[in-house]
Amino acid sequence: MAEEEKEFAAMDLTDHAGVRLTHGKPKVNGVEIHYAMGGAGEPVFLLHGVPKTMSYWRHVVPLLTPHHTVIAVDNRGCGGSQRPLTGYDTATMAGDVAELATHLGFERFRVAGEDWGAAIAYAVAAFHRPRVRQLVFQETLLPGLPAGPGLPGGEHDPSLAADDGRTGWHFSFFGLPHVPELLLAGQERPFWTYYARRQMWDPSALTEEDIDEMVRSAEQPGGTRAILEMFRARQTDAEQNRPHYADPISCPVLAVGAQAYLGDAVSEQLVQVARDVRGVVIPASGHNIALENPTALARAYLDFFAGGKEIRSE
Repeated sequence: MAEEEKEFAAMDLTDHAGVRLTHGKPKVNGVEIHYAMGGAGEPVFLLHGVPKTMSYWRHVVPLLTPHHTVIAVDNRGCGGSQRPLTGYDTATMAGDVAELATHLGFERFRVAGEDWGAAIAYAVAAFHRPRVRQLVFQETLLPGLPAGPGLPGGEHDPSLAADDGRTGWHFSFFGLPHVPELLLAGQERPFWTYYARRQMWDPSALTEEDIDEMVRSAEQPGGTRAILEMFRARQTDAEQNRPHYADPISCPVLAVGAQAYLGDAVSEQLVQVARDVRGVVIPASGHNIALENPTALARAYLDFFAGGKEIRSE
């Protein structure tokens, strides 16, 4: 295994039998994309948010592999994937996923994303419509769409603390040119630990190993810049998505919110841009549901994938 793959496989992903997933890093869409694959059945791609890597899914993967071929992806700019200078708009990153699916021999597939990965997953479903069977859109809001009070892009909610991520403070900060790179250099561990745990119902669910993984990724040359470029492309994302907002996607969508974070706001927004939306709110969890309540999350996924009409979680 290549040295870079070793570095970003410190938290090995395994299937339900404890077998390590198979890793690869092909060049697709002009960039090297690191993935891990295991299980059997129809494929589902898992896309993480920021500042995470594919290891975010480590508790969920073995719950899915008895039923599906699972492909966990390190998004462009993260983990073991390449960090190019450009291409951090969600339409381009969706192209990474679509071309990776082609490379792996999957013409049609499901895609599930959380946080920034959900914005990418929506773009996969919107820009590559014939290929996506189902979409899971989890714990984020799409750029350029109305948001409710107290949510990024919505009306100010005075009950929220100034550093609550739902105020959108980080969009303003990360969007500044040059300044965030200056301030975050050498402070990756304390900053990203604070950032991630501040959004969680159970901060202890983010372990030291999780933090090590995030920091390894951010500290790589271009790592912080890659994260920030995603935020800086948000207006571009909105403009590129707008024609698709006007022509709602038809594949079934599971809109997932966390009880202690975005909640019903996710499904309330997705019904504006998709024709077939089922909503679920996962209890006892904040923004990082896959770490905080992975069993309920995986159950919701599998019920949706199987065509269940009711989503129940514990």
